Amino acid sequence: MEPLILRHGGSIGWIEVICGSMFSGKTEELIRRLRRAQIARQRVEVFKPRIDQRYSQTEVVSHDENALRSTPVDSPEQILLLAAPADVVGIDEAQFFDMTLVDVCQQLANDGKRVIVAGLDQDYMGRPFEPIPQLMAVAEYVTKLHAICAVCGAPANHSQRLTAEEGRVVLGAADRYEPRCRRCFQPPRPSPFSSKEGVPLASPYPDAQPAPPAAPDTPQSEK
Repeated sequence: MEPLILRHGGSIGWIEVICGSMFSGKTEELIRRLRRAQIARQRVEVFKPRIDQRYSQTEVVSHDENALRSTPVDSPEQILLLAAPADVVGIDEAQFFDMTLVDVCQQLANDGKRVIVAGLDQDYMGRPFEPIPQLMAVAEYVTKLHAICAVCGAPANHSQRLTAEEGRVVLGAADRYEPRCRRCFQPPRPSPFSSKEGVPLASPYPDAQPAPPAAPDTPQSEK
């Protein structure tokens, strides 16, 4: 899974994205690549969003309980400041950061660092989960992993929320989510023109005019 990297001299940086649904092994793969970098005596710095404290406050932890020491941060700008001495920068649960993460990763790579980012590429509704799609577009290497559907056993590409909670970010593990394939995935069904978070979505027919209201029924006069 790890990209074959050929150095041509000089300080060359790049971005790797590891994405997929929950329980697909994204953090496991991130930890594996970072540990190999440590074995190669490279300076490694690992970061995670501070809000993700499901397993540990100061470690990146996979669902299989493999762990690696990390630094919790509140914003991508902090990564830029703290990653200065590193050769390799790991970022877990990147979907919890805002879009500034894309520029931060670009700058780190332009500075000659290997940047490895892991995160969900879709939210609980099955929609692209920013900033992962944007990072995939600018990355040199993209690895998409799949879990096993909890219903039928097929390759799973979606994260099925099991609770009635609304909001794009609801932290949880097996208590709130399970992996589902395309056939078994059942996202909530909001209005076609508004999201669960109340953000209007673009109409698929932008030039269409709303239909005039129906005329009220007029009672017929008695004959």
